[in-house]
Amino acid sequence: MTIGRTVIIFALGAIALILTVALVQASSHREAPFITEMPKVDGTDFYMFNSYEQGRTGFVTLVANYQPLQDAYGGPNYFFLDPDALYEIHIDNNGDAAEDITFQFRFQNAIQDLPLNIGGQQVNVPIINIGTIGPGRTDTGNLNIIETYTVTIVRGDRRSGTSQAMTNTDTSASTFIKPVDNIGNKSIAEYATYAANHIYNVTIPDCEPGRMFVGQRDDPFVVNLGEVFDLININPVGAPDAESDIIANKNITSFILEVPASCLTGSQSTVIGGWTTASLRQARVLNPTPSSDPMEQGAAVEGGAWTQVSRLANPLVNEVVIGLSDKDRFNASEPVDDAQFAVYVTNPTLPAIIQTLFPVTTAPTTFPRTDLIQVFLSGVPSLNMTTPALAEMMRLDTSTAPVVAASQNNLGVIAGDNAGYPNGRRPGDDVVDISLRVVMGVLLSPAEAPSRDLPFTDGALVDASMFDETFPYLRTPLPGSPTP
Repeated sequence: MTIGRTVIIFALGAIALILTVALVQASSHREAPFITEMPKVDGTDFYMFNSYEQGRTGFVTLVANYQPLQDAYGGPNYFFLDPDALYEIHIDNNGDAAEDITFQFRFQNAIQDLPLNIGGQQVNVPIINIGTIGPGRTDTGNLNIIETYTVTIVRGDRRSGTSQAMTNTDTSASTFIKPVDNIGNKSIAEYATYAANHIYNVTIPDCEPGRMFVGQRDDPFVVNLGEVFDLININPVGAPDAESDIIANKNITSFILEVPASCLTGSQSTVIGGWTTASLRQARVLNPTPSSDPMEQGAAVEGGAWTQVSRLANPLVNEVVIGLSDKDRFNASEPVDDAQFAVYVTNPTLPAIIQTLFPVTTAPTTFPRTDLIQVFLSGVPSLNMTTPALAEMMRLDTSTAPVVAASQNNLGVIAGDNAGYPNGRRPGDDVVDISLRVVMGVLLSPAEAPSRDLPFTDGALVDASMFDETFPYLRTPLPGSPTP
């Protein structure tokens, strides 16, 4: 290839990527256009809660989930994370809607090129493993791709702040092994044990130690997805367990950190804001003749500044609050700039849609919706309010006492359980039902919201009993084999 042709291809590739990035950033379960073409950086859910495992008072658990709708049988490559991406969890601890602490995750996939002797020739195999794996984290001799990662804590601006590597408390190593996905029961006989061996005690610079797990989990989000988006093809005031969880047979990839609350809070407040993002380089150029050497240039070359392509804090915001034409722009933006989207919160369209589809319900009549501003943009007074900036972040008062799993109310704050959503989010909080009731006016007076006391629901039940009571809380992913 000549130098001139290389330059032309690079320029065309850069222009194409810039145009697509400008148009189509997205996150959550396929709720914006272009992220369907970038599932490895599609953020689906974000959780932030005061740890309720016995003996872990004073810790905060952060969970960022990526790669939606994973079918467990999806071999032979399964759901590796993108080594060219930057995955981040951000914490704002002074109310200005800008990150003060960022946890950055980078991945590397080392191809082992395991061969078999075929007629006297050593031939590389086409599958991910040629024998059993685990249960130890270093039992990788039969694994054809070993996925590792590093974690950096950045204090200050995510791109220009002070960066320090997090390390394994037990070995001082700064590189961590990620468990391979749940291929099946023959390849990994005891996946729960194998995954548990990838839970790390981690040393966080200038902080007390924490815990970390990165790997595949059973998708914790529960929703009657298909019927909700088919013009709410359900009874929205029916029984909370009358419908099925349509994604119950799907897996997810989780970044799970447990951090001492004292490491996350600022000097003025115990309330923190949090969100997750993923970024890619601005330009990607396809390589028409990739090298067979895994240490050399791959199928694409990437360069340029990091460009955010996924963003997520509170659930369902971009799915049912942000207008269709702004979904991609929302995901490319930062919380500090969220005033541009305020009309979607102060004058929401979802209540009017519900009223149109179900005339027996009445949408709230008061505008602007200051109750929704509190839930999504400022925090709730005397609960988790941050000032001065209005921004879409998940807010958590780290001083709120955690509630043990058996005593949690899955409707959170609106049911009197102040340790639940929207004061952070626990796995067992039924955020779909909570959000439906809040948007239909449960926080308003009867005069402002005539349907405020109706038990709005998507019919797919979730509660704390569906999750573990110990770290990492989310349950073992479904195996690729045997399958129902």
